Parts: sequence; C-alpha cells; structure tokens
Amino acid sequence: MKDADWLLFQLDDLVSSVDRNGVAFKEFLRTPSLSCSVYHLPAGSKDMASAHEEDELYLVLEGRAQLRVGDSVRLVEKGTLMYVHAACSHAFFDIEEDLTVLAFFGAPVRAHLQRG
Repeated sequence: MKDADWLLFQLDDLVSSVDRNGVAFKEFLRTPSLSCSVYHLPAGSKDMASAHEEDELYLVLEGRAQLRVGDSVRLVEKGTLMYVHAACSHAFFDIEEDLTVLAFFGAPVRAHLQRG
C-alpha cells in the first residue's frame, strides 16, 4: 500500500485546529466520495445547516443541543451518532453547551445517479 492510499488523523489535533470563539466549520478531508469536517457551535449560537445533496453522519464529540430533522426533534450530546438523509432539512438549535461534532458527508446524490 502506498502512503497516498490512506491518511491518519488524530482527533485531538482536529478539534484543537478549530476556532472555538464562534461558529466554525473546518473540512479536513475531501475525496470524490467523502468529505469530513469538524463543526463547532458555541452555546446559544445559531446553526447554519440546511438540506444538503449528500447523506450525512454526525458524531457529537462534546456539548448538548437539539437536532431538528424534518418535523422530528431529538436531544444530542456527547457520544450521539446521527444519520441525516440527503436533501432532508435539518439544524441544531437550543445549543445548551458548546457543541463540537465530526461531520461526514457522502458523495452527492447526483453523483450516484450519474454512475447509475
């Protein structure tokens, strides 16, 4: 296996690289089929999320908030893993404690349809 075939990330390094003084979104990986980011929302802030063309998976690293997906609302906190289907409206709100999540985005739906 060549070095270009894989990458190694340290979670502490990824989290510490994000500005925690405001809403921050820092992408650390992008390939044709996957994008990964660290997303930070301070307590009381507003989420900038909306529907996306990609399926998403979020892992809460720290914090506490509500997640609205369509008409459903769920509490999310450290250790919560959430899947959100492509094109589904969603947002974090009522952010009680600074929220930091890993966000994994799959390939856009249109890319799958083109391969189809």
